[in-house]
Amino acid sequence: MPIRIPDRLPAANVLTQENIFVMTETRAVNQEIRPMRVLLLNLMPKKIETENQLLRMLSNSPLQIGVDLLRIDDRPSKNTPQSHLEHFYHDFEQVQDQFYDGLIITGAPLGLTDFCDVIYWDKIEQIVAWAKSHVTSTLFLCWAAQAGLKILYGLDKRTRLEKLSGVYEHQNLAQYEPLVRGFDDVFLAPHSRYADFPVELLRQKTDLKILAASDKAGVYLAASPDGRQVFVTGHPEYNADTLHAEYLRDLEVGIEPRMPENYYPDNNADNPPRATWRSHGHLLFANWLNYHVYQLTPYDLRTLSATGESLTRD
Repeated sequence: MPIRIPDRLPAANVLTQENIFVMTETRAVNQEIRPMRVLLLNLMPKKIETENQLLRMLSNSPLQIGVDLLRIDDRPSKNTPQSHLEHFYHDFEQVQDQFYDGLIITGAPLGLTDFCDVIYWDKIEQIVAWAKSHVTSTLFLCWAAQAGLKILYGLDKRTRLEKLSGVYEHQNLAQYEPLVRGFDDVFLAPHSRYADFPVELLRQKTDLKILAASDKAGVYLAASPDGRQVFVTGHPEYNADTLHAEYLRDLEVGIEPRMPENYYPDNNADNPPRATWRSHGHLLFANWLNYHVYQLTPYDLRTLSATGESLTRD
């Protein structure tokens, strides 16, 4: 089934060239199907690049999915045309009375910024609280995972001395859990963060199910018992060259970063990197959409519990 996106969104051309079935809103409204409704809160500076990455992940599903784009920082963007933001993105006030099957909150380049200094922190808190009664399942990515743990569990920010950057082995810790169904016992995933997610800390301070972890990177994937909050501390949506672009960017600004680990062939940055995590990235998003969104969500989204009570699978 296709992924349903706004007319003329740049991602349409990108995904079509990759033989991914996309459907514009104009065509979709003529079908008598209720698509899954997913809201994407995009906090990344290069919004079009992030749209392409995440829409690609969402497309690997038999479900028809309608995607709305959300921004909460109205400052001028250095990396995304203002016309793109005005045409395709909603402000929170425009969607706060609506209901969604899924919400994705992306990472953000705020790894060394205290939460109290994040200019839109109050809005993040508002949206996470709103999602309890207006969204079936929320997926927190990278920095958003750290923010979600603070808001929902009161966990203070933990920061590494050095940035974690590279591709790491992870252990599947719960092979019969729906979110990791089909995962190999050991799989690869990329990380790019200062945030620290120790396994024992999350086990002691939260009720989350820890589904995958790494000796080097800590917790990679965790979910609330009812599946309505899912935390991914890495970047399964990244393209093969995304870590390379970040590495070059950090070199250019004089940060003197360490070369991403386990990323370049022969550990030589002159060798083009290869994606070794793509299959598990697609599987993670497909499992989330199926088991934590589609299998839980009511047909009429307005019946979502106003009190945020758990939904259960039939």
